[in-house]
Amino acid sequence: MSAPVLSVRDLRVAFPTRRRTLIAVDGVSFDIAPGEVLGVVGESGAGKSLTGAAIIGLLEPPGRIVGGEVRLRDQRIDDLPPEEARKMRGKRIGMVFQDPLTSLNPLYRVGDQIVETIRTHARVSEGKARERAIALLQEAGIQGARARIDSYPHEFSGGMRQRVVLALALCAEPDLLIADEPTTALDVSIQAQIIQLLKRLCRERGTAVMLITHDMGVIAETADRVAVMYAGRIAEIGPVRDVVQHPHHPYTKGLMGAIPTLGPALGPQAERLVQIPGAMPRLDAIPKGCAFHPRCALAFERCRAERPEAMPVGPSQAACWLVGEGAAPNAASARAPL
Repeated sequence: MSAPVLSVRDLRVAFPTRRRTLIAVDGVSFDIAPGEVLGVVGESGAGKSLTGAAIIGLLEPPGRIVGGEVRLRDQRIDDLPPEEARKMRGKRIGMVFQDPLTSLNPLYRVGDQIVETIRTHARVSEGKARERAIALLQEAGIQGARARIDSYPHEFSGGMRQRVVLALALCAEPDLLIADEPTTALDVSIQAQIIQLLKRLCRERGTAVMLITHDMGVIAETADRVAVMYAGRIAEIGPVRDVVQHPHHPYTKGLMGAIPTLGPALGPQAERLVQIPGAMPRLDAIPKGCAFHPRCALAFERCRAERPEAMPVGPSQAACWLVGEGAAPNAASARAPL
């Protein structure tokens, strides 16, 4: 196996407050191989976007990394000086945000913005950079790229703007692309086009992708592996087919059970969708033991007292006492619904 492009080990992100320090990302670890798409999924507040922001060095104060390490091509990047971190962004790590207008300056033509980015990271003439920008827009599916390169962002539709942002993120041939909810604001048909484009462009370049989303449909269609996050930790991680078809963590099972399906099952006798009771805990109220235990019908005493680490179960890993050797021998009687 080839060495991972991105290696994250025991990453911890904290927010100091007057009363206490709140841990928003707590011991997250994963690798992404060249050309691989790792989907990161979970409810709002699970820590998905914070993990991405910590990797790329865009945490907003007072948030900061307080533990662990992040390596890109075996080079540690979480402790880089601000100027080196700025040079790394765009060149070695590309970013695609949910709203394309977050990345595009409305006062400048899209071509000027792509050309400027190319010339910032590569010593090429303006003419060559412009030709490179046109080629990137064509690859991203912009029809008539040579004419449209001089258009302003507001002259593109939402889907076209996201294609421009994808071209902008890939223009310096980065090793890693972090896509944070890149399809949320788009129509379903446009979502599918952007997903296919993202997969194709990154596979052709061998770019590793961290795809952050709350949509399991997008994950199932796009990702090779998936990490399910809950309360700042990874609840389950593994190949997408295994996690979707055979989830092991009760939280993952709840997410899978909440996805509606089309077909005869939608008749009068259809099964009701699974509802996960309660809500994601606040940072200042994360329970002891497994953070999911107040919402879990299978929780037993150990879940309330000890926090489980990720344990292997088939090709996946799950942080749950029910799947590891630490499960109670008489687990069937020990599991008491809360």
